[in-house]
Amino acid sequence: MPTTPASGVEPRRRSTRHQRAWYWYDWANSAYVTTTATVLMGPYLTTVANRAACPGQPASQSCTAHLSVLGLQVSPGSLYPYVTTVTTVLSALLLIVVGAVADRAPRPQRLLGWFAGVGALAASAMVLVQGTAWQLGVVLVMIASLCLGASMVVYDGILCRIAPPDDRDRVSSRGWALGYVGGGLLLAANFALLNLGPRVGIGTETAVRISLLSAGLWWGLFTVIPVVGLRDLPPRELAEGLPPEAAPERGAVRGAFAQLHDTFTELRGYPQTLLFLLAYLFFNDGIQTVIGSSSLYGSLELGISQSQVLLTFLVVQLVAVGGALLFGRVAARFGAWRTVLGGLVVWTLVVGVAYFVPARVFAAFLALGILIGLVMGGTQALTRSLYSQLVPRGRESEFFSLYQAMERGTSWFGTLIFGVVHQLTHSYRLSIVALVAFFVVGGVLLARVDVREGIRAAGNEAPSVV
Repeated sequence: MPTTPASGVEPRRRSTRHQRAWYWYDWANSAYVTTTATVLMGPYLTTVANRAACPGQPASQSCTAHLSVLGLQVSPGSLYPYVTTVTTVLSALLLIVVGAVADRAPRPQRLLGWFAGVGALAASAMVLVQGTAWQLGVVLVMIASLCLGASMVVYDGILCRIAPPDDRDRVSSRGWALGYVGGGLLLAANFALLNLGPRVGIGTETAVRISLLSAGLWWGLFTVIPVVGLRDLPPRELAEGLPPEAAPERGAVRGAFAQLHDTFTELRGYPQTLLFLLAYLFFNDGIQTVIGSSSLYGSLELGISQSQVLLTFLVVQLVAVGGALLFGRVAARFGAWRTVLGGLVVWTLVVGVAYFVPARVFAAFLALGILIGLVMGGTQALTRSLYSQLVPRGRESEFFSLYQAMERGTSWFGTLIFGVVHQLTHSYRLSIVALVAFFVVGGVLLARVDVREGIRAAGNEAPSVV
């Protein structure tokens, strides 16, 4: 018979093994987020849309014609931000249901695999977007984005199962760091393809399509590691006090909807969690819009070449690895809440400085990217771990669905503002500077959150440093 101290060795080893497997999904999906969603698809889909709206016009000239989208007249330059807006609104409806179902699923890692698989398939199919087929591009972007958000709801909820409170900042930061390494490696390979392709007869557009395919394949292939590695994930009981109609025997989907109704009712009983989500709605909206629109800003407003934009994002990925780990260490000393607030101050400076970056000055654009890399991973990783302390036990995926609904769901207002300002002014500079308000409002709201009170109200154990 093992002694009492030794009896905890196997659970600790299993927890560490689960954490290592869990990290790999950051590695897997970051290739799509970086290569496709952040760098290539925005400018590429805009080029395809311009070709459809203004046939025969050189790509260097601004297209003033419009596309007809469901009877609405849309500027080609605003198409991608609008697609992102519509997709995130749809996500707001989908992700909260996914979270409730995931909490009730005996094997959430399988849900992770299914969502990631469908998303990776849509991402790989983007290789077929060419000519004037902007409609196909719109559909595939929407499917991939919805599946990414759904998979992240499940993924983030698993964090609470595999890491105790004092370890979550570290585990979350390492996941983000590994994601930036993976995304950076594939981006480096695609950068080489775009620059060396013409020497071997591969045109720029073909190289972009191959890069889109590689991101989808990478996402799907490496998702196998966490799905298999988490196969023996220990079950988690649902929180006490669920309504009778949400009981397990009522079925996953039917019970999930009953559970959702209860969630929105009970959320008022967690005022600090609610205030945190409201703050996150604003500042994450700004972060996601800056990340998603920066390639458009660099390519079409500043006149930076595609290869230079790719190089900048490669540098951002490398810097973000160190930034995520650095923020994790700072949080261990000063707490995640204070560290995130400091990061939001830097984000505000980044957006303000971006307005004044001169056109066609690559060094200035690169310096701006380095500054973004320092705060990008750290603020996102610590926000995730900080929120994990504020959710009730047994309902992690359900409450993380609200979190994801704001990260990739309700973070639609920033892209909408970005697209509308561009459509009215034909200036991405004014679009980018309009985002300052999101960081200011989000920071003010976050400063009012009493984290310790929120942790106590959620019934969780507080980490030693908040």
